[in-house]
Amino acid sequence: MNQKIAFVFPGQGSQAVGMLNDFAQDPALAALLSAADSALKEPLSSLIAQGPVEQLGLTVNTQPAMLLAGVVSWQAWINAGGPKAQVMAGHSLGEYSALTAAGVFTLEDALRLVRIRAQAMQNAVPVGTGTMAAILGLSDDQVREACAQAVASGHSDEVVEAVNFNAPAQVVIAGSTAAVQRACDAAKSLGAKRALVLAVSAPFHSRLLKPAGLVLEQALGSLDIKTPLIPVINNVDVKTEIEPIKIANALVRQAYNPVRWVETIQHLSSLGINTIIEFGPGKVLAGLVKRIDSQMTAHAVFDRVSLQAALAAVNTPAVNTSTDSPT
Repeated sequence: MNQKIAFVFPGQGSQAVGMLNDFAQDPALAALLSAADSALKEPLSSLIAQGPVEQLGLTVNTQPAMLLAGVVSWQAWINAGGPKAQVMAGHSLGEYSALTAAGVFTLEDALRLVRIRAQAMQNAVPVGTGTMAAILGLSDDQVREACAQAVASGHSDEVVEAVNFNAPAQVVIAGSTAAVQRACDAAKSLGAKRALVLAVSAPFHSRLLKPAGLVLEQALGSLDIKTPLIPVINNVDVKTEIEPIKIANALVRQAYNPVRWVETIQHLSSLGINTIIEFGPGKVLAGLVKRIDSQMTAHAVFDRVSLQAALAAVNTPAVNTSTDSPT
C-alpha cells in the first residue's frame, strides 16, 4: 500500500520531566534546547530535564516546553532520514508546533509566542473561576445538550460549552466552574459513562478566553509569518491556509473556539492519508487517531527507541540516529 503520511503534534497534558533527555544526547538536537533557552532568556531545557514537575506543569512553562518537545522529536525524524509529510496538524498548542515544523515561524519566535499565549490565557480568567471537564460516552449533540441545560439553570453570566472534540464519545467542555459542574451532572443524567473535572488552570478554548485572542492578535502582528512549506490543517476551521494573515487569524480564533480534532482526522483521511506520525511526549494523539479511523496507522516518536520503531514501520532505514550526528 502506498503510504501517505501526516505529522501531528500534541498539546498540553503529555509533558513529563525528562521527556527530552534521550534526544538531548544528540548534539544537533541539544542545539535546539540551547536555542530555546536563549530565546526565552531562561533555562527551559533544565526545567524539562530536571523539573520540578510542579513548575513544568505551569501553563506558562508547559506550552513552550511542549512546543520544543514536538519540534525536537520532529527534527530527530528529519535528521534520521524519515520521509516528509504531505500535510500536518496539531491539537491546540500543537498547531503552533506544526506551523513551526512547516517553516511558518522560527523556533525562537514560536517559543516566545506560546509563552505570550499561555500568559494571556491564564490572565483571561482568574484562577478558580473557570475549569474544564471530560465527558465520556455521549454523542457530541448530547454533550451540547448537557451544556445547554447547565446554562439554563444558572446565572446569566455563566458559560459552559463543548471545546475539544477529541474522539467519538470523548468531548471536553469548558467554562465557568459552577456551570461546568452542573453540565457534568446533566451529562451523567443523559447517560455519560464518566464526567470528570480536569486539573487545569483555565477554561481553554471557551469564549471566556476571547481576551487572550486579542493579546495573541497583537503579538502575531509583530512577527514575520512565512508561507508554510507543508500544508497545516488548523483547529478552528479544519482548513489549510497559505496566506500569513489568514494563518494568524485562525490562531487568534483558536484561543476561544473549539478544537475540531475528529473532523481534522476525517479530513486527513479524505486526503488519502493513511499513516500518522505523532511527535512529542506520549501517544495521546496516536490513540485518538485509532479511535476516530481504525483504517489509519499511527506511530508516536518521543525518544530514540520510538523513533527507530516508527522508521522501521514506514520501511525507511535510519540515515543517522547516532548521538554524534553533525549539526
